Amino acid sequence: MARKYLPLLPLLVLIIVSSSCAFSPGARSPLATSSIRNKPSSSHHGNTHHRASTGQPNDTATAETSSTLTTAQPSPPPSQRRIANVEKFARLPVWPVWQGVFLFFASKIFGPEVAARWEDEIGGRVCPNFFAPESTTPFVLLVHHRHAFMNWDPVRYIQRTFFPEGFPAHPHRGFVTVTYILEGGFFHRDSLGIKQTYGAEERHRGKHVQWLTAGSGIQHEEMWDVSEPDKKDEGKLLWTSSQELYQIWLNLPAAYKMSPPDAKLLESYPANDSTSSSIPPDTTPVVTSQDGSTITTIVAGEHDDISAPVECPTDAAIIRVQFTGKEPSIWTHSLPSSHETAILYVRKGSVQIDEQRIPPHHTVYLASDGEQLTIRALEGEADVLLLSGEPLREPIASQGSMVMNTEGEIQTAYMDYQRGFMGMPWDHKIDDDEWRDHVKRNPSMY
Repeated sequence: MARKYLPLLPLLVLIIVSSSCAFSPGARSPLATSSIRNKPSSSHHGNTHHRASTGQPNDTATAETSSTLTTAQPSPPPSQRRIANVEKFARLPVWPVWQGVFLFFASKIFGPEVAARWEDEIGGRVCPNFFAPESTTPFVLLVHHRHAFMNWDPVRYIQRTFFPEGFPAHPHRGFVTVTYILEGGFFHRDSLGIKQTYGAEERHRGKHVQWLTAGSGIQHEEMWDVSEPDKKDEGKLLWTSSQELYQIWLNLPAAYKMSPPDAKLLESYPANDSTSSSIPPDTTPVVTSQDGSTITTIVAGEHDDISAPVECPTDAAIIRVQFTGKEPSIWTHSLPSSHETAILYVRKGSVQIDEQRIPPHHTVYLASDGEQLTIRALEGEADVLLLSGEPLREPIASQGSMVMNTEGEIQTAYMDYQRGFMGMPWDHKIDDDEWRDHVKRNPSMY
């Protein structure tokens, strides 16, 4: 009897840990292993930033005629967004477990930055950033996955008999999941009868982001696309299929929580010579700086007058910045005044913000005021993810895979799931014809 629930183990691991988090304002995640607070300065106390003086008119006037002239004052520079807190979340070993365990001991012996570089090469860990969503609204969760599937790994073939390579059918309600593939890909099937293949490889044809609106309720399955080896291993007897992605949980306003569910794919689009009005729908504009030092991918929101066309009922931005290692590696971004929430995750390399060095695999929470964010890459290449948005200013209740406004709505969501209102879960091992037949026989009411 217990065997029928084994395919859900990967999801249950995340749900059990997420359910243990206290969602109170400013609450610190139990997964956080370290916290670095920026040094206090005369210009920054808490979330209040002292703006530069605009100056006073010159008291000495020159009377060439009967009129009095005053010296024109230059506009003050934009105020910088400062660091409020820095946090490092635990990295858990999985896919493959043994490499993740190796990286754990490597971080203790050689230091976390060495382990971070090795993780980038070999994979084997997942890092759930469990936010305190009342203080990071509209963002609920950020997960960074880095895995590797080897055709020569005997442990892999034993493990997948009880621990599936991916995430079998599971329900969501009340928010958007944004899955941004950096390497490898996913096979997607859901209770609406939608099948998708997306990722960062040539076979995925640029469709590298899935924008899934759970809305009133959906069940979906995401299984790793390990159908082909990495490019460097093509034609080899022994090969690896590397996988890396971000998954972001973006909360929906109460008015949209019961909207119809949907899943769409977004395609990468070079936008250097484009305006926002000329960018095709369902794309993620990519802007390369003139000197080639930065590459900016805009999944949602706006950067340098280029807006992502995705329809987002929440005022939010999701932006990836790649520093190529060319000098000078400085990136600036204008933040809307409404985006009081701003979070930065350093995936690779180290960066400097507010005169503070941020190592890889750290999460930065920025103060709520300030018009501009300036990031400088240190020590060559770097890669960061920026999440910013306007707080929803609504109650939030989150449990497992549901995000609603009240505990009562959470209980209703799980009862609706158990009643089959979101369709019925299916075995991830069945083929596409069997899955389509299952969805027809067990339709979702949404």
